[in-house]
Amino acid sequence: MNETLTTVLEIGLPTLAVVAATIGVLARRRRPGRPQAPSPTSGPPEAPVAPVGHVQDATQDPTGTRSAAGLAEAVPSLVEVVPQLEVPAPTSGRLTRLRDRLARSGSPLGARLLAVLSRDHLAEDDWDELEETLLLADVGAGPSAELIDRLRTSVRVQGVRDPAAVRSMLRDALLALVDPSLDRSLGTAPSESDDGAHRPAVVLVVGVNGTGKTTTVGKLARVLVADGRSVVLGAADTFRAAAADQLETWGARVGVPTVRAEKDGGDPAAVAFDAVRAGVRDRRDVVLVDTAGRLQNKAGLMDELGKITRVITREAPLTEVLLVLDATTGQNGLNQARVFSEVAGVTGIVLTKLDGTAKGGIVVAVQRELGVPVKLVGLGEGPDDLAPFDPEAFVDGLLQS
Repeated sequence: MNETLTTVLEIGLPTLAVVAATIGVLARRRRPGRPQAPSPTSGPPEAPVAPVGHVQDATQDPTGTRSAAGLAEAVPSLVEVVPQLEVPAPTSGRLTRLRDRLARSGSPLGARLLAVLSRDHLAEDDWDELEETLLLADVGAGPSAELIDRLRTSVRVQGVRDPAAVRSMLRDALLALVDPSLDRSLGTAPSESDDGAHRPAVVLVVGVNGTGKTTTVGKLARVLVADGRSVVLGAADTFRAAAADQLETWGARVGVPTVRAEKDGGDPAAVAFDAVRAGVRDRRDVVLVDTAGRLQNKAGLMDELGKITRVITREAPLTEVLLVLDATTGQNGLNQARVFSEVAGVTGIVLTKLDGTAKGGIVVAVQRELGVPVKLVGLGEGPDDLAPFDPEAFVDGLLQS
């Protein structure tokens, strides 16, 4: 009996020791944050794991116990996964969305004009109502009077009463106000200097705080990528802490690099210059430069905008200066546009939130005020909800019931 018990203990105790050691190793692995003293029964310490993105060579294993095959099995978990780039939606399909979204918003401007013009007899009060409707839609006093005069002439001469004829007459009048003859193309074609050096197109984007300027720059980058252009972004808004991060995120989604300051509050002109120089070096088609939101009564900030422009043109010509305006701001937006046009030489307007407002007349008013066309419009919150402005699609959206 004693001999049997002794035999069992001799066999069982080593086994229990192995099991205990194994449990200790597993416990240490489950709690990597707490340092553990090495157990004398657990063998030599494990080799440190290489950081993410770095693969350690088998010959560099300090313990000499890890085989090349073991490293090969560990490699897939150590290599950083690169996210797949997004493919922006084609710009051609966005024009239809402009018309459809304007129609879904109720299009009160077009609906009210049609309702009055379709009456059997138009008295002076009816014409006053038409003019008031246009003014409330931010069309502006001059364009409103011009439209009323044109409609009066058409009704008096042609005697239009048929609903289809009234709609056609109003469509022609509104289209003439929006002016389809204006050049709405974007200057995004690269060029060459006299000595054959590559010169990217440079687009400077300006505007006040709150208009969605940085978001618009990110969306514009997607528009250009969808059209086959290579782009580099310049985060020259160095005063808003999150602006550069926001722009960098937009660019990374479609594989567009961002040039930014090393720290917040850096020199915006230096960032713009570095971005243009990177575009020249990497032979990019377009350099998009985002600037800090500026109020029209901040003379110092406006002077800084002039400095950015001067610095940029040392490397490449400035092909576009786009002013971002919130379509819901109405006449206040016109005041902003007027000052920016004087200081920055605005070549085109980007209207955001156009689908969410009944005041589509701002398109007419801002063009008349500056003699500069609306080139892009914001249609919603989605990443591809920025579209080239199409006058006919815009007017049709206003009149579509």
